[in-house]
Amino acid sequence: MADIIALPAGGRTRAASRIRIDMTPLVDLAFLLITFFIFTTSISEPLATKLAMPKSGPPMSVKSSGSLTILLGANDRAFAYAGEWSKAQAGGAIRETTYDVNAGIGRIIRAKQMEMDAAGIDRSSLVVLIKPGDESRYDNLVNALDEMLINGVKKYAIVDPDEQERRFLFPHS
Repeated sequence: MADIIALPAGGRTRAASRIRIDMTPLVDLAFLLITFFIFTTSISEPLATKLAMPKSGPPMSVKSSGSLTILLGANDRAFAYAGEWSKAQAGGAIRETTYDVNAGIGRIIRAKQMEMDAAGIDRSSLVVLIKPGDESRYDNLVNALDEMLINGVKKYAIVDPDEQERRFLFPHS
């Protein structure tokens, strides 16, 4: 690394020795650090959820046995119901839920998937409609989309709530 070269006895009077520093290990270390930072920067790019929006066209009908709707409201409130709105409202089947990983929307999705399995319906035919209200927060929508990925829901859509659902979410408006 560094060498001290001693001069013969009849050499200079100012310096009894000369120091020579080998820069090769320092250059090697610099290139290793540059390589490390380039590599870690390239693998730490943020990941984004792929969201395919449907084309315009006639509405698609979905069997009520294979549908689940999630309403996202103000103040981090969320509601879920299966099937049609009118039947769920009349039967008191609209359940309030949370965004908790274990006890929230994911639990309702898993329960619906198990219900479909028990009925002999292919769980991949489950369609989840995510309906964020006007006063819901963006991070709640992202949390709902995360639950789709976590629970393996292949078919889901983000749609506007209809008028009855809006009145349910925001009764004072």
